[in-house]
Amino acid sequence: MTVDPANALRLARETLEIEAAALSGLIARLDDGFAQAVRMMLAVRGRVVVMGMGKSGHIGRKIAATLASTGTPAMFVHPAEASHGDLGMIKSVDLVLAISNSGESEELTAILPVLKRQGVPLIAITGGTASTLARHADVTIDSSVDREACPLNLAPTASTTAQLALGDALAVVLLDARGFKAEDFARSHPGGALGRRLLTHVSDVMRRGEHLPSVGPSTPFTGLMREMSAKGLGASAVVDDHGQVLGIFTDGDLRRLVEKGADLRTTTAGEVMHPRPLTIREDALAAEAASLMEQYRITSVLVIDAKGRLCGAVNSNDLMRAKVI
Repeated sequence: MTVDPANALRLARETLEIEAAALSGLIARLDDGFAQAVRMMLAVRGRVVVMGMGKSGHIGRKIAATLASTGTPAMFVHPAEASHGDLGMIKSVDLVLAISNSGESEELTAILPVLKRQGVPLIAITGGTASTLARHADVTIDSSVDREACPLNLAPTASTTAQLALGDALAVVLLDARGFKAEDFARSHPGGALGRRLLTHVSDVMRRGEHLPSVGPSTPFTGLMREMSAKGLGASAVVDDHGQVLGIFTDGDLRRLVEKGADLRTTTAGEVMHPRPLTIREDALAAEAASLMEQYRITSVLVIDAKGRLCGAVNSNDLMRAKVI
């Protein structure tokens, strides 16, 4: 079996053109029915229960996951399983979002009368606007396409793309209506990169206690070097008797002094420190510390508490271990 590169590219481009045209067609057909569906989904006291068979079912699972992660409680229930007990998962306080290209999926239409008797609101996403599903629905969103991208016009391709796009459109409008913020998204994605960036604070990753390098301004230079070597941060804070940050001394400062030929044997930490260093509050997001380091091209930053006292330090390695950067 061989593949003609030119033919492969032609078919691929044709597929994308057909699916792009299908999505463009949806834009012109969006009407108040879509807005009514949004109002219904906002008003539901329970969950949005997404249902669909076959490829529409796979799309439905993704739509349910997107809704749930953007502030609309949702779950997927398989229509065939619903007829064998899972219908008990759907309550009158829920809303069903049923997806079917034809609107005549037998497993789905079989449970429509039961849903009606329960008083469950029904929204349909279907290309069959005169179908059984559409007739039972309180609101129908037209997902019809002129043709599938499949050369045989059989495999669900453009139609499932249309369904997915409409599901995304519902989710986006709903999250906007709910005032859903990035912080809300992070709370439902604590294991993801965004969750770590928006939920991890400096206090979660900073070095503290015996791991925090700190000396007084009168500490001899040799004592400053011992503190830096012992703590392995590549820097040391210089603080007064009340813990207020006076300055910082880094490996880079040491290198520059050596290059100048300075006699360091009789100096103190206060004499060689860099005064008024950049600091960050312990309750700041770790991502803010990363941004500060990038902006000023530094590898570590001192951490202070609400009273301005030294309480920690964080460097780029700490942030990388926490997967913030």
